[in-house]
Amino acid sequence: MPVEVIKEKWVSRVNEVSLGSSKVVKVGGQNCLPFMFQDGEIPNSPVIAMEVLDMEPGEWPDTLKAAFGNSLKDPCEWAKRCVNDFGADLICLVLESTNPETKNASPDKAAETVTKLLKTVNAPLIIVGSGDKQKDNEVLVKCSQAAKGENCLLGMAGQDNYKTLTAACIADGHSIIAESPIDINIAKQVNILITDMGFNPARIAMHPTSSALGYGMEYVYSIMERGRLAALTGDKMLAMPFIVFLGSEVWKVKEAVAGEKDTPEWGDALMRGPLWEATTAACLLQAGADILVMRHPDAVKNVSSIIRQLTKK
Repeated sequence: MPVEVIKEKWVSRVNEVSLGSSKVVKVGGQNCLPFMFQDGEIPNSPVIAMEVLDMEPGEWPDTLKAAFGNSLKDPCEWAKRCVNDFGADLICLVLESTNPETKNASPDKAAETVTKLLKTVNAPLIIVGSGDKQKDNEVLVKCSQAAKGENCLLGMAGQDNYKTLTAACIADGHSIIAESPIDINIAKQVNILITDMGFNPARIAMHPTSSALGYGMEYVYSIMERGRLAALTGDKMLAMPFIVFLGSEVWKVKEAVAGEKDTPEWGDALMRGPLWEATTAACLLQAGADILVMRHPDAVKNVSSIIRQLTKK
């Protein structure tokens, strides 16, 4: 007897967000759960952004630095390698040098880096601050102006720090990252606050805060899953694609960074870190991630292969 395939139909869909100008990358738009092609439409595959710092990273482990060599000294060369050699769909520029605790670079200096990067690589740009909220407000406004018309994705906009960045993105035609601390109610509230300023909800990507493989992954997964189920059942204020910054989470846990001398039983450190990042990414893909912000080229290669296999109809 033929087997009946039960299909689950949803009443709504995730917003489709377009990023970039000369080269456009689209995310979201699906009306079913991740990779469930039999239940609905998934017009856009998940994409990978590779992280580029505007200064040479000081705290990265040698096993990660070795993958990039001297290109880490120049963000433009670094970004070119990410796009041309490693196949990144987008570049995520982290303005680490603007942090008062590092180089305390000026907003004008950050805007200059953005301008150079836009001329160097033909890929949509994600621009995030250093994490110092007061300084980020100054820096991101300048960067928004420098990239006007390029339809970048800027962040982070949080519950207590969204107005300045939202206004800048409206004025300069960018999309925005809405950040929340692994809390579905706060995630929805931030989206409401941003859209109440007249911002188009189809230009918002949600950053629910993520975790590396291990402690906390189940909770992150469940929050993202709840958000996606809410979107598919008609909640317009949770119908935004997910962006997850997993590279920065993975490369600070001991399982990824510990050397072989300290933990010989854990195996080859050159393989362990990229595998930890790739496995984390695979988990978050199943939770509904649309944009994966990653670091190691080997992890990017593995996850690109996973995405191709999962989206092969």
